[in-house]
Amino acid sequence: MEIHVDHPSLNEVVVNVSGDSASDARRLHPTNHAFSPQQQRQQQQQKVQEGNQRRDSLVLAYKTLGVVFGGLVTSPLYVYPSMPLKHPTEDDYLGIYSIMFWTLTLIGVVKYANVAIRADDHGEGGTFALYSLLCRHVGIGILPSKHVGLNTTKDVQKSTLLARFFQTSLVARRLLLFVAMLGTCMLIGDGILTPAISVLSAMDGLRAPFPSVSKSLVEALSSVVLIVLFLLQKFGTSRVSFLFSPIMGAWTLSTPLVGIYSIIHHYPSIFKALSPHYIFHFFLRNGKSGWLLLGGTVLCITGSEAMFADLGHFNQKSIQLAFLFTIYPSLVLTYAGQTAYLIKHPNDHDDGFYKFIPTSVYWPIFIISTSAAVVASQSLISATFSVIKQSVVLDYFPRVKVVHTSKNKEGEVYSPEVNYILMVLCVAVILIFGDGKDIGNAFGVVVSLVMLITTILLTLVMIMIWRTPAVLVALYFVVFFVMEGVYVSAVFTKFAEGGWIPFAISFILAFIMFGWFYGRQRKTDYELTHKITFERLEELLADSSVKRVPGLCFFYTNIQEGLTPILGHYIKNMKSLHKVTVFTTLRYLLVPKVPPHERIVIKKSNLEGVYCCMIQYGYADALNLEGDHFVDQVISSLEKHIQKHQSPENLSSDSLEIGETSNLKEARLAGVVHVRGKTRFYIGLNCGWFDKFVLTFYEVMHNNCRSGLPTLGIPPQQRIEVGMLYEA
Repeated sequence: MEIHVDHPSLNEVVVNVSGDSASDARRLHPTNHAFSPQQQRQQQQQKVQEGNQRRDSLVLAYKTLGVVFGGLVTSPLYVYPSMPLKHPTEDDYLGIYSIMFWTLTLIGVVKYANVAIRADDHGEGGTFALYSLLCRHVGIGILPSKHVGLNTTKDVQKSTLLARFFQTSLVARRLLLFVAMLGTCMLIGDGILTPAISVLSAMDGLRAPFPSVSKSLVEALSSVVLIVLFLLQKFGTSRVSFLFSPIMGAWTLSTPLVGIYSIIHHYPSIFKALSPHYIFHFFLRNGKSGWLLLGGTVLCITGSEAMFADLGHFNQKSIQLAFLFTIYPSLVLTYAGQTAYLIKHPNDHDDGFYKFIPTSVYWPIFIISTSAAVVASQSLISATFSVIKQSVVLDYFPRVKVVHTSKNKEGEVYSPEVNYILMVLCVAVILIFGDGKDIGNAFGVVVSLVMLITTILLTLVMIMIWRTPAVLVALYFVVFFVMEGVYVSAVFTKFAEGGWIPFAISFILAFIMFGWFYGRQRKTDYELTHKITFERLEELLADSSVKRVPGLCFFYTNIQEGLTPILGHYIKNMKSLHKVTVFTTLRYLLVPKVPPHERIVIKKSNLEGVYCCMIQYGYADALNLEGDHFVDQVISSLEKHIQKHQSPENLSSDSLEIGETSNLKEARLAGVVHVRGKTRFYIGLNCGWFDKFVLTFYEVMHNNCRSGLPTLGIPPQQRIEVGMLYEA
């Protein structure tokens, strides 16, 4: 008799149960002594490996304290001071604590620690990773999202009704791109506001022991701390990052201990506020004023997006361990202690953090809090650099200098231009809007909008990629969209009181990103319309006045299907082409990283000495091909391609292969040159007002941004730029 055991994750298992029942039982339920010595060694190795993995996860979880959770765990510094409270009562404080507890639980524990963290794109997280995940799996992006090479693999799944809508609607795809851009811009805005509000709130602790210290002096000291922090960025965070986790560990441990002390001494029954009915009573009692207070309450979840955005530097398990077993309990106890103190001292809410610190530990906590604020600022500054780098490599942002400050961590980058712009904006926010409430209002807009955008994108991922049951999708969307929508509506009322700051920053950034992207797309459209085919190239080379000169030429083109029109312009004017010419395309894909064996893709044309080379990068990859190393790698790939495509049965192909290989070496010895186009739009009278405005803005950015070739480390003496006007 045969028994068929079906399991969704296993192939069909057939068990023969005829014969001796005892022997069958031993076969079905083997014991340890039945294993061979080799199997026992494998089991021991597996146990050791599992133990190492657990240890590595714990070490990573410890490191996340200093990198991922800096913004979230320091939020008690400014939550209560950011609330416009007027004569609050005990019930008001209980309602506020209940709101904060359930916000941390639902958005922190449920949404980010258990749902969003699973929506990674090959280990990378964040708003942009969600967008690239949708583009790659459903094929609804505007940029290329799939590998193109000799071994092409497609991730696009069978379309759902919603996916087909996005695929057929250009407006919907552009709207999705705009939402992703807005999330990116808001994160950059977060990189400006987090350092400002964190350091300012921490330094404000000087005013309690020294009443003579004015607010202007606190603002000046905060500005000095931030300027020093930004000036140190060029050295990279690796040199000081070993201090980050101990500092944040001390903060995460000390604040809940103070919270427990405060609970015992001021209001031991504070945890009755965990009952949601306090929330309903709070809104029934306060009405509109209670709704407006949500603009400050939302700051308790500040930095939770980092749990998702920093996935590329850690892993799911380490982030979950750190949040669920340290950060979440720490925040719950700290806010409980603050609230317990404020119930007994209801008018101290404008300094809701330092007032609840016992005098005996005031200065140690002040030092820890100031250090923690600097670490939190560093985390957001580093995240901003990473976002700008991803935007640059995907052609969403003008090219700026990106420096890798660590040989071991490719995600650790620094941009001088971005750094100094951030520094000026941070200091300006502190000096112009020194009031913590105004900065808190601005911060609330950023926090709530980024959460809402993540909820929308996650819902699309659930429907189109995960194929989650409709009931669960509806439950998720309704709960979080309504909850975060209420928060957004509350912070929007503070638009005139500081809430406009992130909108101004995001609008400027979004306009820069859109203008750059639109200009690049128009150039690509022009090049595709006026591209040079290989047949046309053959005609140009057939002209007796055109010579093939010695040397190796890398001719850069932005299109894969055909050759750039600059080539025709070049040949007509220079009357020459190098004996070995490699038409090179740098292609950035909507995936975090491209495997090394798929990095360089070679294609041979029918013309002698003419090749096509595509160099593929993901948005988290480092452009680590520099100068001669870049040339060597391409030549090596060309030689492998020539060997691979020779015919083993044809002797003439062997001599042809030897000839091609020797031509490559001769060309390399004769000299290497890199040719790229320096194109501009010719904006004539026939252009519409929109094109005139946006393309003129694009030309201003293009003329002032960095060239694409220095990113490959190509010496200036090997570069040639060919100018050409494109008619808009």
